[in-house]
Amino acid sequence: MDYDIFDLGDVRLQHGATLRGATLAYKTYGELNADRSNAIVYPTWFSGQHHDNEWLIGEGRALDPSRYFIIIPNMLGNGLSSSPSNTPPPHDRARFPQVTMYDNVELQHRLVTERLGIERLELVTGWSMGAGQTYQWAVSHPEMVRRIHPFCGAAKTSLHNIVFLEGVKAAITADAGWNNGWYREQPSTGLRAMSRVYAGWGFSQQFYRERTYEHEPLGYGSLEDFLVGYWEGLFIKRDANNLLAMLWTWQNADLGRTPGFGGIEEALAAIRAPAIIMPARQDLYFPPEDNAWEVTHMPRAELRVIPGTWGHFAGDGHNPVDTKFIDDSLKELLAEEP
Repeated sequence: MDYDIFDLGDVRLQHGATLRGATLAYKTYGELNADRSNAIVYPTWFSGQHHDNEWLIGEGRALDPSRYFIIIPNMLGNGLSSSPSNTPPPHDRARFPQVTMYDNVELQHRLVTERLGIERLELVTGWSMGAGQTYQWAVSHPEMVRRIHPFCGAAKTSLHNIVFLEGVKAAITADAGWNNGWYREQPSTGLRAMSRVYAGWGFSQQFYRERTYEHEPLGYGSLEDFLVGYWEGLFIKRDANNLLAMLWTWQNADLGRTPGFGGIEEALAAIRAPAIIMPARQDLYFPPEDNAWEVTHMPRAELRVIPGTWGHFAGDGHNPVDTKFIDDSLKELLAEEP
């Protein structure tokens, strides 16, 4: 096991359920300095686990473990932290409670403060659902967070995004083997179907028109090869109930529902940390227009759009050009005094 577990005990969630014996899986990179001032939190994304974030960490990168202490907390529902697949009855499988972005960040805050003894974060950053958690950190714990850099994500899931996810959900649950979440074996037909639904959204129309999947760095032999090797390969190894639990978190993401706030505009206005908000130019479900609206409500935020054709998956680390764009921006933000 290449990660650690933080036992949280019984946790009351935002929607009222109690998750008993909750656990948070996490991995750290680098060393905490003497005054505990070099920490960065880098949350995971839909279906992703800590190792899926490692592409942005390394010597010479912004997230350099020789300089920073980088913490990757695994989202609830991702199969490592408390999830439908690893939680004992009565909250196992289809009975797993509804978890919000706020819940995830509250448990991460306990990890950072109680387990690791850290009171200040140099940066919070993340891709996709990790971006949603980044916004949440800045609102829930503004006294701790010095900078934020969410990329390819949003503070509130849009209606169009919710509709996209309804298609993903329907593909999984249409498999008779799903059995309302009480399956004996993974509903593989449903998982393969949701992979193909997802494939039409993760990359842009131009990406497919130019057959970018046939070229480096991907190098697939055909469209079908890409759909099977990349997309089915991404999701077929996941647990269906885990995906559905995280999907609920995603669909219901809304920074404006943070306790003490009256809506999304008020919550965004409360983010005082310097921020670079980074959408991808052709992201089909987190479009730059949504982030541009957010930035108008944030006092110290800049919109910086990732160019190119990779759409949402500009932020997953496979394209070196996009990776450099993100890394350069992170270096610039970290070099600025808050």
